[in-house]
Amino acid sequence: MLYERESELARIDTAVRRAQAGRFSVLLLTGPLGIGRSTLLQEADAHPRDSIRVLRANAASMEQDFAFGIVHQLLGPVMAGDRTGPADQDAGGAARLLPPDRLPAPGGEGAPASEAVLHDLRSLLAEACATTPVLLLVDDLQWADLPSLRWLAYLARRPHGLRATLVCTLRDGESRAQHPLIRDIADAADVLRPAPLSLGGTRALIQHHLGEPADDAYAHACHDTCAGNPLFLQYVLRDLALSGHRPTAEHAGQARAQRPAQLRDRLVSCLHAQPGPVRDLAAAIAAFGDHGEPDLVRRHARLDATAHQQALRTLHHLGLLAPHDTPRFVHRVVRDAVESGLTVAERERSRNAAAELLHQAGRPAAHVADLLMAVTATDHPWSVGVLRTAADAALRRGAADTAAHYLQRALLESTVGDDVRARLLIELANAERGIDLAACERHISQAVRLLPSATGRAAAVLRIPPNLLGEAPSSAVDLLRQVFNDLDPAAPHQGPAREIALRLEARLWHAGHENPAELTSAVTRLRALGTPPPLDTGGARELATVLINAGVLSSALSAPEVADLAGQILEREPSTSARACTALPLLSVALYAADTVEGINTRLSCEPHSDRPHAVVHAENALIQLACGRLTEARDQADRAAESADADWREPTAVVRAAVAMETGDVQLIERLLTDAGRSWPHSLAPAAMLQLLKASLDARRGRASSALESLLACGRQLEAVGWRNSALFPWRPRAIVLHHRLGESCPAMALAEEELAWARQWAAPAALGRALRLRALLPGGGGVPALRASAEILRTSANQLELARTLLHLGRSMEGGKESTAVLREAADLAAACGAPWLTERARAALGTDAPSTETPLTHSERKVVSLVGRGLTNQEIADELGVSTRAVEKRLTSCYRKLGVAGRRELLGGRGSRRGVRAALSMP
Repeated sequence: MLYERESELARIDTAVRRAQAGRFSVLLLTGPLGIGRSTLLQEADAHPRDSIRVLRANAASMEQDFAFGIVHQLLGPVMAGDRTGPADQDAGGAARLLPPDRLPAPGGEGAPASEAVLHDLRSLLAEACATTPVLLLVDDLQWADLPSLRWLAYLARRPHGLRATLVCTLRDGESRAQHPLIRDIADAADVLRPAPLSLGGTRALIQHHLGEPADDAYAHACHDTCAGNPLFLQYVLRDLALSGHRPTAEHAGQARAQRPAQLRDRLVSCLHAQPGPVRDLAAAIAAFGDHGEPDLVRRHARLDATAHQQALRTLHHLGLLAPHDTPRFVHRVVRDAVESGLTVAERERSRNAAAELLHQAGRPAAHVADLLMAVTATDHPWSVGVLRTAADAALRRGAADTAAHYLQRALLESTVGDDVRARLLIELANAERGIDLAACERHISQAVRLLPSATGRAAAVLRIPPNLLGEAPSSAVDLLRQVFNDLDPAAPHQGPAREIALRLEARLWHAGHENPAELTSAVTRLRALGTPPPLDTGGARELATVLINAGVLSSALSAPEVADLAGQILEREPSTSARACTALPLLSVALYAADTVEGINTRLSCEPHSDRPHAVVHAENALIQLACGRLTEARDQADRAAESADADWREPTAVVRAAVAMETGDVQLIERLLTDAGRSWPHSLAPAAMLQLLKASLDARRGRASSALESLLACGRQLEAVGWRNSALFPWRPRAIVLHHRLGESCPAMALAEEELAWARQWAAPAALGRALRLRALLPGGGGVPALRASAEILRTSANQLELARTLLHLGRSMEGGKESTAVLREAADLAAACGAPWLTERARAALGTDAPSTETPLTHSERKVVSLVGRGLTNQEIADELGVSTRAVEKRLTSCYRKLGVAGRRELLGGRGSRRGVRAALSMP
């Protein structure tokens, strides 16, 4: 198993041919640990050759004092008549034995290595190779005993008359490699230095060990991590092969993280043989990890400049350091090997000293904190401050997990008073609220017991994020009530205390949003605040938002009232990401239900630019797109919200995705959400209701109408029991009307339709009212075409184009032909296509009696260009590169094309049923 060593083997073969021609050669294979010198020597031994005798010796560090040990390994077989190769033979063909007493006795102290002994040994070799050339192989020359080294150097200086080739290996970085005798051999030799494996060689070795070609990402991971060192790579691959590991891109991280124990043990032996300064420098580099700097590492190792450079050079020659300006080990396992050679106490002292040096040098707190996290205890007075600073920096870059770990350690290190400890607990809770809400609440509760002032305790409790759509834990509600009562809500608070009191009141009202009596009281409280309510501070706006939400859930307010109040709040509320930890995102839900999304749209257009938008931004965008009936965009934004959601936003984003899934009818998404719900969804009312609606949607699509209806009615009973009557948020009744009608149950369908229409007129949102009129019109005696016309007229004032398309489809069908019917159906088809509702588009085209989409609106020049590039098979990124625009611009042009051409996506644009004629026609337009 030797890769990319053809040139070295060819050089050895050339030297062997020279020996056969009567010329002596010396080759020296050098390189760092693991480069493959010994394997190359084994391959040279195993390589089949005619008329050549191979004599091999392996030096060992424990045998350096065994005089003439290498000589005996090489010439002993000659003395014994070993027939492993072509033997020296006499004229009669029998093997000719050389007298064994010509070899000096091995192992004795002070064994003679005089000129006469060396000459006699050379003569012995000359006689052995007189009839058959000899290939002498010596592995690890740096560990050979001195008498043997003298003889090898003697041979190298006197090559004449020897039909032999001497090939030795020598490890770089070993102190004994600089011995004068070894230098003499090196000066007489042709030096071969095998190179690290290329990426291709790495791929070949991966396939040999794992049995299949590696993905690009996996091959690069192995190549970069092991720096082309065959030994390192083989140990990594052997460990991975034992676990049935496959070389795929998703496993690249495992290849990078692998730290083979056998390789570590081998490196320990190598390091143990090094001089003290080299070991001290290696220990210093290990202590600093990725944060070492040359001067700091030198000071840690307590080496002067000269000793430091020598030790550094040795580690480089051994192949243990990466080729960087700052000292870094070539692989993580090297650090393991260094530290395994230290006692636990030595490791602790080393890491503490490294942290002290970094702190004194003014390096970033995160670097110092990383070293502090690696020790079990420290007595540095500055450690808590450094850990807090590092945690703050981690939070600002979005690494909440890291920040929490730093602060947990700071709590362990803290020995100061209650106030500082309380601040640490609050900071820890602040880091945890995006990753572990239960821990956040627990640490706030601990902090509250340590804080002396009521205002401080109340401010701390507000760090617990509100559960926007779910029921707050009873422990959190109790804590809210406790600090609210301590604050004395009846007192005339001013300034920050008033702000805190208002926010606490908002949280308490929201905690009761699943209680019908609390919902009624909340609306009463809102009306008591006046018209308009006070909105001068953030606390006042949060309180109003929560009270409005109660009016939305219970439908105690009308949609115009909700839109007006929410608009006033948005006008005064600054656009910051901090609202994600307040109740203010409930405004987006209210405006969505009220069919007035312009307010959210205006807010999002003012959002400060961020490379990492919070899930709340994507969730609000999804609601806007859903309220407008743009299903493709709504799905995209809902997926992004789910991907970026922290712990406190997983439940709201799941509910938003469920709403999108029901509207799109995406069976795969519905099934995935139902599976996730069984594992992780909470049991609070909003997720539970959405879960029932999802089940009903899936059952209805699979022909199980009765089961679907049962789920919808159960959902309705559950919602009505707690006073949640808003059908715009939980449309159980509209869906139940359709299923009753499908099952031929006209009376229950009409009863629900009358209820829905009465509610919609009270709620007064165009989308809800238009939908209710349409549903009733489709039932016998429900108003027919006039009611559908009224529905369409109302829906034209709504942002929801999908609801309008549905009404127009039914209206066009009900007209039974004629120009007006054709125009209405064509408008329905165009709207449905623009919304990304292909099933609705197909129904409208079927009613028109044609598969061809409407092409009244021609494509622009830039849109035709995008379509032509799509036809060539280019991706959005490739199209963007071709046109010199952003991928977002390409997406917008494609969306416009889909709408104009009446197709649902790229696949239908390229070759879906009935799409080609429309595409060609559009592309041929001027």
